[in-house]
Amino acid sequence: MADELLHDHAGDGIDRRGFLKCMAWAGTGALWMVQGGVLRSVPLSLLPSLGGAGLKGDLFFAQISDSHIGFSKEANPDVTATLQEAVDRLNRLPVRPAFVLHTGDISHLSRPAEFDTADQVIKGIRTERVFYVPGEHDVLNDNGKQYLERYGRKTRGGGWYSFDHAGVHFVGLVNVLDLKAGGLGNLGPEQLAWLERDLAKRSASTPVVVFAHVPLWTVYPDWGWGTDDGERALSLLRRFGSVTVLNGHIHQVMQKTEGNVVFHTAMSTAFPQPVPGTAPSPGPLKVEPGRLRSLLGLTTVSYTQGSHSLAIVDSPLGVATTTGGGAAPSTTASAAATPAVVGNAHVVRIDNFSFNPPDLRVSRGSKVMWINADDVPHLVVSVEGRFRPSPPLDTDDHYTLALDQPGIYSYFCSLHPRMTGRIVVE
Repeated sequence: MADELLHDHAGDGIDRRGFLKCMAWAGTGALWMVQGGVLRSVPLSLLPSLGGAGLKGDLFFAQISDSHIGFSKEANPDVTATLQEAVDRLNRLPVRPAFVLHTGDISHLSRPAEFDTADQVIKGIRTERVFYVPGEHDVLNDNGKQYLERYGRKTRGGGWYSFDHAGVHFVGLVNVLDLKAGGLGNLGPEQLAWLERDLAKRSASTPVVVFAHVPLWTVYPDWGWGTDDGERALSLLRRFGSVTVLNGHIHQVMQKTEGNVVFHTAMSTAFPQPVPGTAPSPGPLKVEPGRLRSLLGLTTVSYTQGSHSLAIVDSPLGVATTTGGGAAPSTTASAAATPAVVGNAHVVRIDNFSFNPPDLRVSRGSKVMWINADDVPHLVVSVEGRFRPSPPLDTDDHYTLALDQPGIYSYFCSLHPRMTGRIVVE
């Protein structure tokens, strides 16, 4: 059994305006073809040389991901423009995609205006249909009710479904609901039971494409990049000769191959995130202009049904150029040190995807204020349901709560469940 993990990034220096263009170009997504049962991706850099004849096959479709409409921080102040660039690139293809898969985080804060803007841009894609699965940013306030009304009316449960096209079976899974404190993405028993029934109807020779937001394999558990019960889903898929699993969430290209199953994560059309372990936390990656292209790249994946090996060819954009001392990338909002008490409230600062302090002792009747210093939203939720959850906290937003009863209040971020904290009321 082959087991290969590859990720490649390279580049050179461009200015901010050039970065936005480059971001859209590299983050347009993956372009996929099926030819005689063979599923392979096409790098955008090769499209001009391929022409229409080079894109003909049994099936040709595209994947985009992580549009984050509503985000406006330094990492990309105009994510609508870069999503539009992605759409324009798709529309310039010599062959129209049969459909497009969007693998989640359409919006940044689940606001109706953000979904409206995304819809206006995405409906400009010249394709028959766009299929969606939600990201955690799409289900912030109502556990996915608004998402389902817009994009999941004919789906099951929290938005999962399947369909067939050109002899390929497609399965859209949802792993961003009902997240547990300290855990990863989650599919849940109801969805897994449905998946087992759905796959049982297909022969082992049927090519299968699974798409979800959070990777089904564990990329980096410290950052929550994985799915707790993903292995249970994968065990149902391994009998098939050709399985491709497409995800978003981590905003960079990574591949993993296990036997006949190939995993592929897509770049975002909004902003990059750090390579796992190279920064204090995930989140929007801000770097000096000379390093921007070193964080963007494209990959060609050729996958052949059966026992053939996976062929991966990385296509970097260029060589990085840097000036100065090469400081480490920043992934959080810059903010002055937060005092331990604001007014009469004890402060918990949310920074680098962690609660600081993680443990806090206060007297009965005290107020606690959470202040978000990250560039991404967080939600504060009681593990035991002992206090009402916060609204989505964007950068510099705060949430104050009075704790009148003594005891231990364990809490976590329901968007990023690896983030946990505790308050002891004496």
